[in-house]
Amino acid sequence: MDQEMQYGSDYKYIPATSIESGKGKEVLPDLYSYTNQIVNIHLVGDPKKREFVLVDAGMPESAPEILSAVEERFGKNARPKAIILTHGHFDHVGAVIELVDQWGVPVYAHEAELPYLTGAMRYPEPDSTVEGGMVSEMSPMFPNEPVNLGDSVKKLPSDGTVPYMPEFKWIHTPGHTPGHISLFRESDRTLIAGDAFSTVKQEQLYKVLTQEQEITGPPRYLTPDWKAAKESVIKLKELKPAAAVTGHGAPMTGELLTTSLQRLADHFDEIAVPDYGRFVDKDQLH
Repeated sequence: MDQEMQYGSDYKYIPATSIESGKGKEVLPDLYSYTNQIVNIHLVGDPKKREFVLVDAGMPESAPEILSAVEERFGKNARPKAIILTHGHFDHVGAVIELVDQWGVPVYAHEAELPYLTGAMRYPEPDSTVEGGMVSEMSPMFPNEPVNLGDSVKKLPSDGTVPYMPEFKWIHTPGHTPGHISLFRESDRTLIAGDAFSTVKQEQLYKVLTQEQEITGPPRYLTPDWKAAKESVIKLKELKPAAAVTGHGAPMTGELLTTSLQRLADHFDEIAVPDYGRFVDKDQLH
């Protein structure tokens, strides 16, 4: 393994899995969403052309599963042009080092996320006291030490373009993390939202395990800035996406997406913001 690249000392397999784990879904001919335990990775590109990128890199110890999903979609020895990270939480970078070692491809992230991807800064500790159920209570076991990708990680171009994703633009959607991004394609209004919002209540174990669909905000136990998170949801709602894939939960399209996202934007404080928790300051939100 490249000396420069290393996971935090607390990186480990997390025993949490939804019923959708191991399943892939073709949302569009060039957008494939695959569920790894409780998180989604996305393959963007036409399988006929074998040119694609990977968005996010799954849970710790998931590299063999991701490699298998990539080969199933794009063929033997297929490799992406790059890995794009929506952010650097453990469940989105869990296999990134093994994948970079295997493929020799660059990783791109927002400039504000780079300290968390080069070992310089760690995210706040997950808030196990936050209102919202079992997964929040489990969150102290989640890895929190930063991954260090060294020279393999590069900042996204400041003009909003996305390397190897010519039709997409990246949009800064902070709140869940300082450098969180979402990806949007104007031509067909396709949104890769990351954790800016979820289509499953990520805090509640029953809903995570059964993937009961419901649009809500970012995972509560790891969202330190609710004011920015709200502004990010409003920004994404105004794009009027026709199809959205998220870090957690099933893809959502059409009228259900439109009405759900409108409702989330209009009632963000009631739907998304917990009633109590370490990161909650209700006075700041209004």
